[in-house]
Amino acid sequence: MSSAFVREGEHQDLSDIAPTMNALITFLTRENGGVRVYEKQRREQTDGTTHHEMSNGLQYRVSTSSKWEVVT
Repeated sequence: MSSAFVREGEHQDLSDIAPTMNALITFLTRENGGVRVYEKQRREQTDGTTHHEMSNGLQYRVSTSSKWEVVT
């Protein structure tokens, strides 16, 4: 059986995980095939949000509705 097989009910989206750094790292590591993803840099923004640059090359922030989202 393929290791890429996802059981019904196991799939999570970014917006489904808790708004904590630990939850984000765990989610991104799982999505990255088990290769650890870590925070490279944290930037406080003038609008009061914090952008987290991760080792996967993307930046994330917690939205006003307490959901993780990719910064575009």
